Amino acid sequence: MVTRRTFIGGLAATGLAAWGQAPASGRILFGACRGFGDAQLLKEIGFDFIEGGVSGALLPDKDGDDWKRQREKIQNLPLPLRSCNGFIPRTFRLTGDAASFDAPLAYAEKACRRADEVGLPVIVFGSGGARNAPDGYPKEKAVDQFVDFCTKLAARISDCKVRVVLEPLRAKEANYLNFVHEGQSLCARIGSPRIRLLADIFHMEEGGEDASSLERAGTGLLFHCHVAEKNSRTAPGMTGDGSEFVPYFKALKKIGYTGGVSCECSWGKKKEDTRKNLETALATLRKVAAQA
Repeated sequence: MVTRRTFIGGLAATGLAAWGQAPASGRILFGACRGFGDAQLLKEIGFDFIEGGVSGALLPDKDGDDWKRQREKIQNLPLPLRSCNGFIPRTFRLTGDAASFDAPLAYAEKACRRADEVGLPVIVFGSGGARNAPDGYPKEKAVDQFVDFCTKLAARISDCKVRVVLEPLRAKEANYLNFVHEGQSLCARIGSPRIRLLADIFHMEEGGEDASSLERAGTGLLFHCHVAEKNSRTAPGMTGDGSEFVPYFKALKKIGYTGGVSCECSWGKKKEDTRKNLETALATLRKVAAQA
């Protein structure tokens, strides 16, 4: 008897992820950044996938039975784990005079190989705390160091299936790589199919970057998206009607994007409101997609 676990395990072993970049539905996939304990709830509501964190999901700092149990847990989730964020911990320094690549490269490579083991196609590389240029350090040098790190990582994972997607962050969180067009330029410098790009609509709105950046990036480069309301980084539909997202979804539709869009946001202060806000978020995103 072929179970979901053995099916996914077989796909992962052959390098064919069950929820890769070209879903059979030919539509955008909607997910939410939540813990594994909410996977069943997300499935019941109608989400397509769950997004976790690299440290908590892929356990790059653990081995043996810890990873064996975690791998089984991931393969038995009621909803696919399609993406993970929080890639490089801030305890590692990728830029500045104290930068050192050996330990973070080993950590990152392990995470990527474990992503392949469970058929996870996307790891999000935001990690402002690790990548930011230290105070007083030339940003140009920091950017060069970041590109060097990504180039070295790409060489290490050249045989992997997972894509590491660079996440442009708003100026409050990062002092370079703040815009999708900037990420496009860095990907060109890195020059590897393993390093691709994320677009976070919240960060784009915060930085005043319009939807045309998504069109310029295209589906060959854009592999994942995040979304949250600009007003207070809340879930879609919590304080607005979703109209702020329409131009971005129109751009995604224009380029034929069929990757994931994850709600990376606040879900409210009251635990009992979580289900209602998750339902509202998905309904809002579906409405926006239909309007695009």
